[in-house]
Amino acid sequence: MPFLALPSFVPSLRLLALAIAVLLFVTTAHAAPANIDTAEIEELTGLKGAYSKEENVFKVSKPRTDVKIKIDKWPMPPFMGLGSWAAFAPAQDGQVVMMGDTVLFEDEVNPVISAAFEAGLEVTALHNHFFFDEPKVYFMHIGGTGSSAKLAAGVKKIYDKVTEIRAAHPVPSSQFPRTIPQENKISPQPLEQILGMKGSSKDGMFKVVIGRPATMHGAPVGKEMGINTWAAFAGTDSEAVVDGDFAMLADEMQTVLRTMRAGGINIVAIHQHMTHEKPHYLFMHYWGKGDAKDLAKTIRSALNKQADHPE
Repeated sequence: MPFLALPSFVPSLRLLALAIAVLLFVTTAHAAPANIDTAEIEELTGLKGAYSKEENVFKVSKPRTDVKIKIDKWPMPPFMGLGSWAAFAPAQDGQVVMMGDTVLFEDEVNPVISAAFEAGLEVTALHNHFFFDEPKVYFMHIGGTGSSAKLAAGVKKIYDKVTEIRAAHPVPSSQFPRTIPQENKISPQPLEQILGMKGSSKDGMFKVVIGRPATMHGAPVGKEMGINTWAAFAGTDSEAVVDGDFAMLADEMQTVLRTMRAGGINIVAIHQHMTHEKPHYLFMHYWGKGDAKDLAKTIRSALNKQADHPE
């Protein structure tokens, strides 16, 4: 049988195909992030996880089974949305990104926020998912970037703080520590001096409102349209309560939250108030008790931190 000669260009095609294959391999290997150490995450969190091959995500979860929860008078199984979770995915430069949601009761929220910050994690949202819940349930969203060990250890620290609180007080508390006087006698002048601005007084209470600039649908909006930070004080100078709202840019949020918690002020909500505004603002609601001047100093410090992040 005669030898069938291949066209002269076939070797060139083979070399070209090989070169393309090598290039694709190198490119893919360079772009592909490092694998997630799932065993390490399970060991550090103490939880078994599930791996999604489709999204390359490893997820651990922890249902809230320690306290019976009713929604709309119905005993709600954790499967229906009462489970804390943390998901880990590869990020750039061999790092790992983590996002999660944590089921909390009111007396757990702020100690857990502080625990998250101590572990180097971010707190990105705090809100409710239900109405007519008994006891009231809140959901704290968390995030972070770093090694899987650091992130998993941070998640464990959060869950351990919840366990610690419930072990000490099996029934969730119904109020913050310290009482609020029935009569309001706040002295405005010291607070105005600390905050560096004039406020308004009514029936022994004191309030300041600070506007921030934005546009929405091409129109300028500011303080009167709801882009504002405010603080309202009641009670007495030594036994005061302050509540309010912080308008924050995304790059300011973690610093503001950390500053408020460091000063003992409780975070009660983190969410958005509007859409299509530029720049985009997030809003944090808070509640604090204590000496009025100390509370004002913490708020002033948080405002100063915002000034470190120019728009």
